[in-house]
Amino acid sequence: MKRKDEKKIILFDFDGVIVDSFELAFKANKTIRPNLTKRDYFKCFEGNIFEEFQKLNKKRTSDSKRFFRIYIPKLFKLPVINGIPKILKLLAIKYRLIVISSTISSPIREWLDKHNLADYFIEIMGADVHKSKIEKIKMVFKKYKVGVNDCVFITDTLGDILEAKNAGLNSLAVTYGFHSKNILDRGNPAGFIKTPQDIPIEIEKYFKKYKNIMGNKRPKILTDAGYEIYCDAKKQKRPARKYVQDGSGV
Repeated sequence: MKRKDEKKIILFDFDGVIVDSFELAFKANKTIRPNLTKRDYFKCFEGNIFEEFQKLNKKRTSDSKRFFRIYIPKLFKLPVINGIPKILKLLAIKYRLIVISSTISSPIREWLDKHNLADYFIEIMGADVHKSKIEKIKMVFKKYKVGVNDCVFITDTLGDILEAKNAGLNSLAVTYGFHSKNILDRGNPAGFIKTPQDIPIEIEKYFKKYKNIMGNKRPKILTDAGYEIYCDAKKQKRPARKYVQDGSGV
């Protein structure tokens, strides 16, 4: 059996993947922005949510504090997405699980604890840790001394897929969350997950495929200057890909 520090890491988004909070979050935002439409709200998740909302705000100040005052108390009334508890219990045996979210860490931890899920996660990284998921992914690489072949991000929005890609990390996109498959497909995720029950299957398929591509070569740990992933050119039948901090790798 692998030591705990040798296990691969699964990064989980929270809203839309573990809890169905779309309607709650939309209504909380609409309270602050009465003219907000669902179409505009969906579009905000095509990038970093804080940056996209800042574009909507003609004023300089952020509305995030007002949002969380409305959102957090009602979050605790929401149930876990059906099937998620069993899946997390299963995954926690083989992998290290981390939440990377745009919601604040403490209420996520309390909500997970309420549903007896908190012990499955080794860390919760919310908006209070950093508002950029790019930066939080970098923190994971650095803190746990892992590279991109040791991790994958489970998320439900195009913006998350793009932020992960900007950090050099692949994503598996759930189609039961905020964004539809058509929108998610624009980010070219490594795979799609239709139901929570498919999460372990797609993770296994992803790491098996990635191992075949990478062989025994381990990518460099992310630094501020970016890093390269070297692929086996013979197996790949294409040049090695280069991922840098600005996400220029394809």
